[in-house]
Amino acid sequence: MLCILFLAGCQSKEDLMDTKNANLLLAVTQGNSAEITRLLEAGADINTVDDLGRTAAMIAVHTNQLDIFNLLIEKGADINIRDQRSDNPLLYAGAEGLLDFVRASVATGADTTLTNRFGGSALIPAADRGHVDIVRELLATSDVNIDHVNNLGWTAMLEAILLGDGGSRHQEIVKLLVEYGADVNLADSQGVTPLQHAKRLGYEEIVHTLEQAGAK
Repeated sequence: MLCILFLAGCQSKEDLMDTKNANLLLAVTQGNSAEITRLLEAGADINTVDDLGRTAAMIAVHTNQLDIFNLLIEKGADINIRDQRSDNPLLYAGAEGLLDFVRASVATGADTTLTNRFGGSALIPAADRGHVDIVRELLATSDVNIDHVNNLGWTAMLEAILLGDGGSRHQEIVKLLVEYGADVNLADSQGVTPLQHAKRLGYEEIVHTLEQAGAK
């Protein structure tokens, strides 16, 4: 009987922790900073995850709550934890163009070597989606590898050309990548260079930028 009661008590503690953690994620979703603080002080796990593998910090990004995100950072949240889609706050914010979250993530020491489900750094989707401000921020304030190659064999430079539209935003991104020292001759997995792709696509302004930088 004592053994049964002991086990029941242990299970009760586990259930209590599960409840605290679930309530923490709910409080984050609702933007209830006072409840978040109360639950953390009561022992809730700040790095607990939901069914999608998202931490409280990741939920704060998804729900566009910068104040909650900063509160969680202040309380010690691990912002490098990736969810089931291999996204974390920096990777997701970079891809979605959420500049303030990128800044906060970089400022708190986010690991820029972590990659998304395509093997890309935060810089690569920012480049292909035309997020000029994100690209500039990452290049200027973080240690992100400008020439990182993803699972497709593409760098940020290649993605800006291949997945961009050749317009002003992608022209500016190519210029930024050149300015910060990207290897303009780093070819894709088929041996095709950024300049060759730009010429094939008829992106004259990008061709000019690359040629001025010594691309071949």
